[in-house]
Amino acid sequence: MRSAGVAVKIATLASQLLGAAGKRRWRIGTAESVTGGMVGAAVTSVPGASAWYVGGFIVYTNTAKADMLGISERLLATHGAVSAEAARAMADGCRKRLGVQIVVVTTGIAGPASDESGTPVGTVFVACATDDDSTTEQLMLHGSRAHIRVQATRAALALAVRMVQGG
Repeated sequence: MRSAGVAVKIATLASQLLGAAGKRRWRIGTAESVTGGMVGAAVTSVPGASAWYVGGFIVYTNTAKADMLGISERLLATHGAVSAEAARAMADGCRKRLGVQIVVVTTGIAGPASDESGTPVGTVFVACATDDDSTTEQLMLHGSRAHIRVQATRAALALAVRMVQGG
């Protein structure tokens, strides 16, 4: 069953993230838009997650991104909420507010329609940031709204695992 395999992969990545973060004694935070808390839910499904996962923000609107993470409305107006710039700003805001060593971020469009600027459905940015490094990846995902959100969750966790493991 395909969906069961995806769930196992996400659970495995969440477990790997917690294990690698624990070895480095890094606390983890999340800032999610398109995934609506799915990354945080995956991480907290792992027994012992509370040792390293601090919490997260679900910031679905630009107002929430500005109010909760301190992202400038000018940045959002200039680059849009679905952009590398917004993903980096979400990471910075989350890291500062939670005082964690690594953050995992998702922002994108899962559909069924594109946003007001015409950004295509399936456009997703995942990002990770630490005190010393940050990386952002743009993805073009396909499938249903649910499938795009699951793929984005998996991609964000995989990026975080790579970053925490130093690769």
